[in-house]
This record gives sequence, structure tokens and C-alpha cells, in this order.
Amino acid sequence: MKNYRRLLRYLRPYVWPYFTIAMVCMAGYSATSGALPFLVQRVIDDVFAQKDKTSLFYLPFLIIGVFAFRGLVNFGDHYLTAYVGLRIINDVRDGLNRHLQFLSLSFFQRHPTGTLISRVTNDVSLVRSALTDSVASLIRDTTSLLALIVVAFLKDWVLATIAFVVFPASVLPITRMSKKIKRFTKRGQVAKGNLTNLLQESIQGNRIVKAFGMEKYEIDRFQEENQRVFKQSIRGSRTQSVVTPAMELLASFAIGAVVWYGGSSVIAGGRTQGEFMAFMTAMFLMYQPFKHLTRTYTTIQQGLAGAERIFEVLDEESEIKDRADAQPISGFSRMIEFHDLSFGYGDELVLNNINLKIRAGEMVALVGMSGVGKSTLADLIPRFYEVTSGKITIDGADIRDVTLQSLRFQIGMVSQHTFLFNDTVRNNIAYGDPSKDMDHIVAAAQAAYADDFIMALPQGYDTMIGELGMRLSGGQRQRLAIARALLKDAPILILDEATSSLDTDSERLVQEALENLIVRRTSLVIAHRLSTIRKATRIVVLVDGSIVEEGTHEELLARKSEYSRLYTLQFLKDEGTSHGEILH
Repeated sequence: MKNYRRLLRYLRPYVWPYFTIAMVCMAGYSATSGALPFLVQRVIDDVFAQKDKTSLFYLPFLIIGVFAFRGLVNFGDHYLTAYVGLRIINDVRDGLNRHLQFLSLSFFQRHPTGTLISRVTNDVSLVRSALTDSVASLIRDTTSLLALIVVAFLKDWVLATIAFVVFPASVLPITRMSKKIKRFTKRGQVAKGNLTNLLQESIQGNRIVKAFGMEKYEIDRFQEENQRVFKQSIRGSRTQSVVTPAMELLASFAIGAVVWYGGSSVIAGGRTQGEFMAFMTAMFLMYQPFKHLTRTYTTIQQGLAGAERIFEVLDEESEIKDRADAQPISGFSRMIEFHDLSFGYGDELVLNNINLKIRAGEMVALVGMSGVGKSTLADLIPRFYEVTSGKITIDGADIRDVTLQSLRFQIGMVSQHTFLFNDTVRNNIAYGDPSKDMDHIVAAAQAAYADDFIMALPQGYDTMIGELGMRLSGGQRQRLAIARALLKDAPILILDEATSSLDTDSERLVQEALENLIVRRTSLVIAHRLSTIRKATRIVVLVDGSIVEEGTHEELLARKSEYSRLYTLQFLKDEGTSHGEILH
């Protein structure tokens, strides 16, 4: 019940006036349920038995009035309950998304995207049913049931006692079955998350799927996971389907006993037909709210299964967050410094005892074989990860002592794997600073040598570029990313293999755009082309997570050590060639 009480907090903002009015409507609807058996008795005894014309005149109007009132309050109940439920879905999804945006990168590395999407979509829908629909049912059906129980005992306490022996006997098996349904529901939600993840991967990676002829493999993978979803869902449905027949069977014993005893009493003259039919009406009317309440218990168990998965995400704390006394950093003017820095994933160190100074205005290049920690070192500056030991300072301030927002405001990034949003060219360029006007956006695009191809697009800067920018070439996507960094105009720049995997013409344009981007900025360049590395103020060589060499291109070549070996292996030997091989 702890999770259910936690869920009820989402209902609290809408208790007044929406849910309160809905409850009033529920109470009105339920209260009139108790009047129906009396109407049935009056029709049978007064109209049919006694042939009372006065009753015949007013009873039809009374019946119409009662059902018109029931229809009105029933509409209010269902509409307001639906409104509150949809608002709660909106709030929970907003809260989940807001929380996800501030979680650390390590969280997203541990959890597949499709699984997280499933929690925001499928699980939240279950929560809505457990909250508004279930609370509404508890109020509406409990009130109806109590009203009808009172009527039943008022009409005939003997028949009522006979009838209600069955109800307690049905509660225990229903409770047990509902717990099973919760377990199957949770397993089903996990399977749906895996299914969503598979679908997302196969759609986003469709080019690779087709290139390797793996359509049949992806179809089989999806079918296997889809079958798992089916099995979990059908187990829950099978268990849930037992509830109604079991209740009906138990109810039939009560109805049979009441018919036998009550019928015998009518035949013997102990009760009128109207009294007996009024009681039977009350009994049949009681069956519906009781059946709804058992379904409600099942719905609550399903909702709790979804709530547990949602709360698992909401309870996840970001590893990277502002300290209580963190202060904003107003700018960058002197130096970035790594002090005895080490970093590892778990027990495995990726970087070991890094000491490095990057002065304002310098271009420092990181080189080394793949996997030595170049990108990881760069990712520590904007605090994508927290250092294991040591520290990083900017202008003497430990980056853990400044606010994340102000720190990252000082940093622009362009990486090999450019991420663009399924939005317009204009909005992608302005992503880092939406306040910039069109003149600034165009100026950034021109400096990135992107304006020409943008103007050739069907709607120019208002052209939608598709998911991940797939309607553009690799070079065009890179130039948009550079324009985005230019518009942000941050004093610190991180370039992570920004010209990797481009054709010669695209590389030339991107390289020229990068030249404009680097001007008057402090740059950390990772595994760049030969022309860029040669222009670096310093080149830092990493081996197995440690710095082994540091100096200019010429100085390092003269030492004939690690950098010289890398240069010989991975660069064109002809230093006069304008383009070198990729240094990974």
C-alpha cells in the first residue's frame, strides 16, 4: 500500500473541484440505486396487484425523473473522472521526462531506450486506471452496495442474511487471483519494454539491417519477444477471466437459496409479490457493484505493477548533481587543469594519474590508439561523469563546486556522431541558444559553410531534416553541428573526431568551418586530421589511460617515441599531403 499512497499524491491537486464534484455525482448515482427496489415494489403491489390508478399516474413520471437524474450525474461522474485521469497521466509523464533529463549518462548506458519509452507510455496508462478509475469505482460502487444492503435488510433481514453468506466466501480467492495478476502484469510490462527496444533498434538501424541482409533475423527476434509478451498477457487474462465466472457461480447459490425460501414464503402468504421482487431487485443490483469492486481490486494490482516500474525510475538519483553550496561560474579566462585525475567504470581504471594544463586560447590535441581514454577525458570536463579521484579546475575553481548549468554553458561540443533532432534546420542550429534571432542563425550557418546547402533545401531554414538528420549527408550534418556550436559561442570547445568518416570534399568544407569555430576559443581536439593536429599548440599522447608524451608536432616527431610510432602507422608519410589518415 506504500506505493498506492504515493500514487494518491498525483490525485491531490485535482481533488478540488474536479474530483470532489465527481464524487458528489457518484454519491447521487449510488443513492438512487437504493430507490429502484422501492419503485419495483410500488409498481407490482400498487399498480398490478391493487390496480391503483393514482399510482399508475405518478409512478411513470417518478421513474423517468429518477433515471434522468441518474443519467445526468453518471455523465458528470465519468467525464470528470476521465478529465482527472488524463491530467494525472500528463503529470506523471511530465515528471518522468523531467527526471530523466537530469539523470547521469551512466543511467542511460544501463537502461535501453525502448525500455524507458515503455515506462513513460505503457506503465503510466496502468497507473491512471489504478488511480482515478479505481478510486471512482471504490466510491461509486461501495456507496451503491451499502445503500442496497441497507434496503435489503430493511425489506427482509432473513432473506438478506441468506444472500450475504456468499459474499465473504468469494473475497479470499479473488484476492489471491489478483496478486497473481499483478505478478503477470509486471512481467508483461518488462516484456513490452524489451519489445519496444527491439522495434526502435530495428527501425533506427534499418540501413544496417538491409546492408547485412538481416531482415529475417530481426523478424525472428521480434516474433520471439512478441510471443513472450503474448504469453505473459494471456496468463494474466486467463487468471482475470476466472474472477467473473467464479463470482457468478457463488452468486447463483445465494440466488437459488433466496428464490426457494422467498418463493415458498410468497406461496404461503408470508410476503407479497412486490416485497419479494423488491428484494430480488436489490439483490441483482448489488451484484453489479460487487463485481465492479472485485475488478477494481484487480485493476489496482495491475496499476501497482506499473507504478513500481515508474517509481524505480523516479527513485533513481543522478550521480552528477550540484552541491548544496555550488556557485555559478561567470566565464573562462585563464586555465583548465587536471590534478592527479583518475577515472574508472567500476573497478577498472580508464584514466590514471592525469596531470594536464590547458591555457586559455590554446588548442590541445589528444592522440592515441582506440580505447586509451581520449573521449572519456574530454567528457569529464562538462561533468558527464564524476572523477574517481583527483579533480578538474577551471580558473582555479573545482568544477564540482560550480553549478552544472553554468559550467556547461562555457562548453561547446562537436563530435563524430552528430546528433540532430527531427526538427527544422533553424531550430537545430539554435538548439544551444533559442533566444538568438534569425540574423545570428544565418551568420552561424555561413561561418560553418552551411548556408548554401540550407538555401537549396525545399523550405530553406524551415526544412524538416528527419530523424537524426537522415535527410542530410554526413558532411551537411557536421556543418549544422558546427553552426550550432558557433551560435552557442562558448569559450571552451571540445572536438571529438569531428571530421572522421567524411569524403574529401565534405572534409574540406567541415575543416574550413572548424577553422572558423576554433578562432579565439580554447580547444580540446581528439584524434583530428593531420592538418588540425599539426596546428595544435600542444599534442598530448595517451597510452593505456596515462599521458606518456606532450609537446608540439615537431618536438614529438623528433623524440621518435610513441607519437612518432603512431604517426608512422596511421598518417600518410608524405607530410606535404593535405589530408592524413584518421588517427583513432
